[in-house]
Amino acid sequence: MKKLCSAIDRFAYKHPNFGIPNLMKYIVIGNALVYLLSVFSSPAAVSFLAFDWAAICRGEVWRLVTFILMPGYYSLSDGIWLVLFLYFYHFIGSILEREWGTAKFTLYYLSGVIFTALGGVLGSLLSGYSLTIVGAQYVNLSMFFAFAVLYPNTQVLFMFIIPVKMKWLAILDGAFFAIGIVQSLLWGHVAGWVTPLIALANFLVFFWNDLTGAVNRQRGYVRHKNSHQTIQFKKAAEAQQRKAREQGFRHQCSVCGRTDASHPDLQFRYCSRCAGYHCFCEEHIFNHVHFTEE
Repeated sequence: MKKLCSAIDRFAYKHPNFGIPNLMKYIVIGNALVYLLSVFSSPAAVSFLAFDWAAICRGEVWRLVTFILMPGYYSLSDGIWLVLFLYFYHFIGSILEREWGTAKFTLYYLSGVIFTALGGVLGSLLSGYSLTIVGAQYVNLSMFFAFAVLYPNTQVLFMFIIPVKMKWLAILDGAFFAIGIVQSLLWGHVAGWVTPLIALANFLVFFWNDLTGAVNRQRGYVRHKNSHQTIQFKKAAEAQQRKAREQGFRHQCSVCGRTDASHPDLQFRYCSRCAGYHCFCEEHIFNHVHFTEE
């Protein structure tokens, strides 16, 4: 997986002119036009665009690609939802293309579409009946995961009203994926669980290095935090406060024994070169033998 992810990055770097600039703009416009056609005629009028293995076998090969133009909303009452999702698709897709470059973003989207179509073909062959795939909503929704990995704390207006960070929207998106997969498995709807799994697999291929790098950094942080060599300043401060309450003073010179209670005019410092926490008055902070063991 790591090699495949690195190979994609190398290809995108070596072929910057590959791809379709502003790809999501064309996807959004296509979905909007198909929606208008279905509203002013009927949903059946756009059914020739859906992925249908039986129809593809009859020669309607355009269905291998045109299913991505089907919005999933076909009535006038669904217009607000269509506008919401198309806005987010265009917003996130444009930022991902600007971050990655046209080549890598085009690869990301097209590979999701291609593998979704292959999943439909294999699912039809293995199940023995023709699968139907209407729209590339899971490929589009997988962009939320990509955006959340790159910009987890970016705040967007959900429903154009509620400010929400992308990482929380990604969690909501993940719940949507999980519900769709479970329901499809329970109902025996092959395309319903094949398409989200393929979209997730496509996301993992492109973000494998980012995800494993984040996990390794978190593990390194935990190891560093729990290491006996790491100074836990918060715990040390709390221990010092408890000790001060019990002893009646806060600082005591490790050389002369004077404290801030008995000599309030003295200044006390801690030596960074001594092992452990050792305090010294202003006369001995630079004039003492360093402690080598706690």
